[in-house]
Amino acid sequence: MELATTLKSQTVQNLVREVGINPNYWYAVGWANQVKVGEIKSVIIWREAIAVYRDDQGSLHALENVCPHKGVALDKGKVLGCNLACAYHGWEFNGEGNCVSIPYLPEEQKLPRASVRSYPVQEKYNLIWIFPGDPTLASTQQPPDIPEFDHPDWFMVPVPARIKAHFTICNENSMDVFHGFLHEKLQGWFDPVLISLKETETSVRTEYLVSYKGYMAKFLGLSERADQVTTLPVATEYRYPNFYSSLQGISTLYLMRLPINQTETRSVAFFFFKLRLPKWLLKPMAPLMRIFLQRFVLLRFLAQDIEMMESEQQTYLKNPQRRYVEINPAIIAVQRLVIRQYEQFMQKCSNQNPTGNGIR
Repeated sequence: MELATTLKSQTVQNLVREVGINPNYWYAVGWANQVKVGEIKSVIIWREAIAVYRDDQGSLHALENVCPHKGVALDKGKVLGCNLACAYHGWEFNGEGNCVSIPYLPEEQKLPRASVRSYPVQEKYNLIWIFPGDPTLASTQQPPDIPEFDHPDWFMVPVPARIKAHFTICNENSMDVFHGFLHEKLQGWFDPVLISLKETETSVRTEYLVSYKGYMAKFLGLSERADQVTTLPVATEYRYPNFYSSLQGISTLYLMRLPINQTETRSVAFFFFKLRLPKWLLKPMAPLMRIFLQRFVLLRFLAQDIEMMESEQQTYLKNPQRRYVEINPAIIAVQRLVIRQYEQFMQKCSNQNPTGNGIR
């Protein structure tokens, strides 16, 4: 659906700062190469603690991070073959979450019916993806398609982040191209104009005209000269629950969002650039170039954004009833989408469990 791009005053729905996630999507929870064979990693997806481990065959498994015996966190245990053993009494659980061994139980005795929840898990783009919702729906969704990944024409810079703010605050920061004022000392963008806005059941897509100038713009291929103003179209899209943006074949961004709880969000961003360097020169320089772009360019922008997002969160916590005004229709559309996704999930839970028991 095409929406009006007129900037006009609208009241922000404070409800958006309280909603949870729709778990029926794949969420990126960490780097796949950081979980070696026999290792366990503790992750959280919207207040759900999950133990991710790699068995002796190299396969990943994801289990609810609590032993059904005493409630000890399973990530404190160890991997035994294909199973995860609790550190306390050695109860072992397979990749499906079933208890398959208790070391002190006599052989003639039957194992108790003890199990933990297991989650669909996969590896893609060197990321671990978990589906925390209805496992029967996992095959109907996929992680975002990232064609630039490992493509020789694109130079990738990964940037992880931890933000002490609700995930909706983070989403709005990503979709709001009007905050270039914040980054003016870093030679960011300026004079943005919203020219297109579209909303679907699962996405909000925008297109802006944005101007660039300065040595950084020249280095990144945004303009021919540092003193030259170049205006280019920038596409941004919030594809629930992740974010994507593209700058006319010059750069792209994929931002995988991981909501932790009401006041913490983590993310992994893949920045792709088409640098103006011959491949024979770029290859040996790649490690240094990646460090330079990450530390001295991208993380500086990110630090400014994080300061604003965390300030916004703290102000909200001090007075959740305070009313705020927004004029960017793209932000209102994103808020609508997030609330809709959460309410649809909660409605489905209510229909499946009318007594209300077990609804999160």
